[in-house]
Parts: sequence; C-alpha cells; structure tokens
Amino acid sequence: MADPLDKATSKAPATLGEGCLSRYDPDDLSPEDGTEFPGAAELWEQLQDDSDDAVGDA
Repeated sequence: MADPLDKATSKAPATLGEGCLSRYDPDDLSPEDGTEFPGAAELWEQLQDDSDDAVGDA
C-alpha cells in the first residue's frame, strides 16, 4: 500500500533535535515558510494589558 502522506500538497520543513528540543532547520527555511504579522507587537501589548487588568481585578 502506498504511503497516504505522499499525496499531501505541502510538507513541513526539516527539523533539528528531538522531543521538546525539536525545531525547524533554519537552513531549510525560505521566506515562503513564514507569515507576515505586522500587528504582532501591538497585539502582544494589548494582551499583556488585558492580562494585567484581569490580575488586578482578582
């Protein structure tokens, strides 16, 4: 029987390490493997502010 994963349209980049130390191999990554998220810093600040407010209300 053929491997059903051979029909997949995308594949994960190669990894280095094992278990919880596993990470993507930087030499195998290209700009197409990432995502642009220009609002990430602003979102992080907003989430931190919301988290601080929730702790202060307790």
